[in-house]
Amino acid sequence: MNSICVFCGSSLGNDPIYKQIAQATGQAIAEQGLTLVYGGGRSGLMGVVADSAIQAGGQVIGVIPNALVDRELAHTGLTALHVVNDMHERKTKMAELADAFIALPGGAGTLEEIFEQWTWSQLGIHQKPCAFLNIDGFYDGLIQTIQDSVNRGFSQARFVEKLIVADNIGDILKAFTAYEPAIPKWMSTAEIQA
Repeated sequence: MNSICVFCGSSLGNDPIYKQIAQATGQAIAEQGLTLVYGGGRSGLMGVVADSAIQAGGQVIGVIPNALVDRELAHTGLTALHVVNDMHERKTKMAELADAFIALPGGAGTLEEIFEQWTWSQLGIHQKPCAFLNIDGFYDGLIQTIQDSVNRGFSQARFVEKLIVADNIGDILKAFTAYEPAIPKWMSTAEIQA
């Protein structure tokens, strides 16, 4: 594993703990010699996670759509910044660059990004791990909703069991190193090994 993609808010939230966890995340990724891949902005938690990785000596790659360069205040101090045409291209590029995905606290954009990657892993488009950094119970309700989707027959337990949920970055990074993907939907073990 060489690179970790972090999805998070372009706002700071209303509790200092969110900024603290973003700082800890960027620092931990850099200290483990991993490259941070993220949305390319310098505002909110996005800027915090990037700045903390840079300050810890890490490599940071941003991916931002043209239309958001000015609105999200593109970060100018990164190892590399990819400016792409739209959000679809942004997510595709981030997926290509990353070996794993983490959702820190955030809003609709954060949720949409992590859910797309989790869906792609279920479909066998990639076999990369997805995680929720559940600081201060931020994702408790969402995790319950995901479990309810299993209970009601809309999700398969093997995919939910592979979601990594932890309240600190260290546990997530450890879980990434031990990750073994579930067999994708509509595929057998023999098809995967072929």
